[in-house]
Amino acid sequence: MTLLTARSATTIVLLMTCIAAPAWVANMAAQSSGTHQKLTFEGDTALWTVAIKPDKTADFEKFLGKLKEALTKAGTPEAKAQLAGWKVVKMSSPGPEGTVIYTHVITPVNGADYNLLQIMYAVFTDPAEQKALYDLYAGSLAKNLGIGSGKVAVDLSK
Repeated sequence: MTLLTARSATTIVLLMTCIAAPAWVANMAAQSSGTHQKLTFEGDTALWTVAIKPDKTADFEKFLGKLKEALTKAGTPEAKAQLAGWKVVKMSSPGPEGTVIYTHVITPVNGADYNLLQIMYAVFTDPAEQKALYDLYAGSLAKNLGIGSGKVAVDLSK
């Protein structure tokens, strides 16, 4: 009976290795090549709403300050355009489970990457600082609530 259990365990481990190994190798190859998934928006306006843990709003706003610093330090025309067209609104009513809702209101820059951490990692290159930025963001985020972009359907101001 023990031999059968050992063989079954070995078979399971081998099968799991065959299934998991390709995904792990692909992930490691992407990390070593420096590739990451870009977050881009199309259209006139993008809205991105996140729920922040109620006791972590100061951390999230500190993170947003570092985001502004990164875009400023980048000094590229693309980063300057991103800064000019990006506001974050803190909602006055609480969200689900007492979270605090923030909505990014963005006038998208064509082809620009809005991956928050990648924007920061391009400027803040020290691994310890990158980890601290990640921890600040991950520790404050309760969940993403929605993201989308598009063209203005009707401009009521005109």
